[in-house]
Amino acid sequence: MAKMTTCLWFDHGQAREAAEFYASVFPDTHVGSALNSPADNPSSKRGQEITVEFTLLCQSFVGLNGGSRFTPNEAVSFQVFTDTQEQTDRYWNALVGNGGTESMCSWCKDRWGFSWQIVPRALMAGMADPDPAAAKRVMEAMMTMRKIDIAGIEAARAGEAAHA
Repeated sequence: MAKMTTCLWFDHGQAREAAEFYASVFPDTHVGSALNSPADNPSSKRGQEITVEFTLLCQSFVGLNGGSRFTPNEAVSFQVFTDTQEQTDRYWNALVGNGGTESMCSWCKDRWGFSWQIVPRALMAGMADPDPAAAKRVMEAMMTMRKIDIAGIEAARAGEAAHA
């Protein structure tokens, strides 16, 4: 048993659906065992799935089918680093295209309300550029984007006008 696992609260019956979706999108992700309720309780009836274990990008999680009492918010987000525009697009488009919503500066939400940041490493490198003017241009370019455009970030870093 892991020393620590993050528990994500889902509405009734959605934990497995979410875990299977995440496994279809992200590498090093799989759905593990489930725990069915041994007795009726406020969140489920006897025999219903209470939790499902899953590993997301090599990190341990448990999805709890707890009901609609609690919902996720932006105070916690999953930051996923990408190496290419193709990878950035694939993750972003999967999360947003499956009932999620876009936000600004690499942020989006999945259909269950969990916040994600799909962050190209090029963005982080640009914001950490030792040239303060380059870092400022990168930050300003990012502030205009929803999904991060790596070519736009690299052009801003180099001091070039963005290409259409």
